[in-house]
Amino acid sequence: MGGRKKTLLGMAALMLLTAPLAAQSWAGEGPGTVELGSLANYYSAVTFDHAMHTGVAASCAECHHHTTGAAPIDPNCARCHKAGDKTSGVACKDCHSDKPFSAEYLKKLEENPQLYHRGKPGLKGAYHRKCLGCHTTMGGPTGCQDCHTRNDKGDALFHSGKYAPPPTAATKHEGEH
Repeated sequence: MGGRKKTLLGMAALMLLTAPLAAQSWAGEGPGTVELGSLANYYSAVTFDHAMHTGVAASCAECHHHTTGAAPIDPNCARCHKAGDKTSGVACKDCHSDKPFSAEYLKKLEENPQLYHRGKPGLKGAYHRKCLGCHTTMGGPTGCQDCHTRNDKGDALFHSGKYAPPPTAATKHEGEH
């Protein structure tokens, strides 16, 4: 059996084993699926199976650093964000900028030099750090197109699909040697 099939079977077994616990402790929390499309430019939006991931994670705070009414795990966050503080949202995009190098965002950092969030990754970095970190540890998919389907604009940028250059005489004859 191939490595990818074993990985998928392993993840399915883990989900089946942890699903009863997740259903008890997380029942009714969060959406079933979430479309992560705010950064969709060269790839289609990712349909994130939130319900499945709640069965794998130990707690909401494992992914959401500051959940509604819960104390943040990171002591640097706890300096300002106390237990019981309500947050306006728990989506990654609520705290991680989709344009971390925009003039507006950089001005906000400049105006508040004591802001702890200065080194916080942008939205794309936050998604990839969290997703790839867990997927690597748990044996989940880690290839770009495992989660992202490249769209027409992406094919044009990467010279693939209908934008791929035609084969040259040299590439046609490479297999004949």
